[in-house]
Amino acid sequence: MSLFSSLFSSLGTLLTTMADGLDPLFGASAAAAAIVVFTLCVRAALHPLARAAVRGEKARATLAPKITELSRKHQGDPERMRRAMAELQAKEGASPLAGCLPTLAQLPFFFVMYHVFSTGSGAGDLLDHTLAGTPLGARWGGVLSGGPGLVYLGLFALIAAVATWTYLRARKATVPGAPGVARALPLLSFGTLVTAAVVPLAAALYLATSATWTAVERALLHR
Repeated sequence: MSLFSSLFSSLGTLLTTMADGLDPLFGASAAAAAIVVFTLCVRAALHPLARAAVRGEKARATLAPKITELSRKHQGDPERMRRAMAELQAKEGASPLAGCLPTLAQLPFFFVMYHVFSTGSGAGDLLDHTLAGTPLGARWGGVLSGGPGLVYLGLFALIAAVATWTYLRARKATVPGAPGVARALPLLSFGTLVTAAVVPLAAALYLATSATWTAVERALLHR
């Protein structure tokens, strides 16, 4: 059995155990509740990495004006620019790449969770369970009418609200005169909404929960 297969199987077993524990409270929707609770637990465990990533972002923001000034001062002299950058980083105790490693370290966890919730791999009959009567393996295109459609509409409303809040905060924080790419980055917050429309409901629940956690977490860390 491969490493990923073992991870998927372990995650599936844990989800089943959590769903059984939540059954008295949520009944037929216990598996959906387990997805939300498990996602919150993993994000809480990864919070120290998120804090490190934000510290790195703040360090890069502090260095940015000084790097721009060095670029103007040593324009045309790459060697002097390199030495000046090394001195600046040593003096400030920060690097332009600070925070990247904590962010990258979180990606494997997100990949494993997304894979299990979108395919059901290793999780037994996870996608056969329901949320308010809608199978967790159902996709938006197949449940446009009736109760199932309302479940997705509610989920889309939550994701859209979180994406809009994230977009407005990111746009407000964008430095005037920033490159066009930097100004367009806040629009990426709506990518979750597009993705949720094409993946199974279980994966959409994971995306909505994780996106909400991220928005609240970043708002608190950037106070």
